[in-house]
Amino acid sequence: QLVESGGGLVQAGGSLRLSCTASGSTFRFAVISWYSQAPGRQRELLATITSGGTTNYADSVKGRFTISRDNAKNTAFLQMNILKPEDTAVYYCHAYSLSRSYWGQGTQVTVSS
Repeated sequence: QLVESGGGLVQAGGSLRLSCTASGSTFRFAVISWYSQAPGRQRELLATITSGGTTNYADSVKGRFTISRDNAKNTAFLQMNILKPEDTAVYYCHAYSLSRSYWGQGTQVTVSS
């Protein structure tokens, strides 16, 4: 099970830090990703971090967002800086571990102009 938190309302140019906490003992093996889905649009992959800590970012967030993980706390993070109104969306955490796929319930991020 994955539980996201940290969403909310922020002004353009501001920052938010999302958290994704997992239950179970396989978190450290998982590839963790963050996605966003704006109304009427497809879910978009934003960032990924492997079990070894290698990261990858979509061009739209490169230089603004940072994905990280704390395996001791079974938690992954998405630090979002220089937020833009177009970042407004529901943000989802995804984990892929031992051939299984897990999604969180999502957390709303709203960026006002």
